[in-house]
Amino acid sequence: MPIRGAGEQITQIVLNWEGVTAHPHRFGGTEYRLGRRELGHTHGDYLVDIPFPRTVRDEVVAAGHAQAHHVLPESGWVSFRIKESKDIQLAIALLRQSFELAVKQQAKYNGK
Repeated sequence: MPIRGAGEQITQIVLNWEGVTAHPHRFGGTEYRLGRRELGHTHGDYLVDIPFPRTVRDEVVAAGHAQAHHVLPESGWVSFRIKESKDIQLAIALLRQSFELAVKQQAKYNGK
């Protein structure tokens, strides 16, 4: 059962990170971006999908922090289901990991 307001709580936190913007996601929900790079997206109050490099995705799944993407299990994407209130913070932590990877990549390309 979804946790009422989970998507909004996630949005409020993620939009406080420098440079992050929110947009409607093409399959519904809210997409978070740093520049043009998608950090992940929520589907209402019950599901978060997050892209990672394949090696990071494998580590996240092996550690039990998320599952392979519910539609594209062979991709670098993971899916995280929000079932309890504590899952909101876990979802935010995964999105933060995606954000930090994006910031590092951005700095690398900007020569910083």
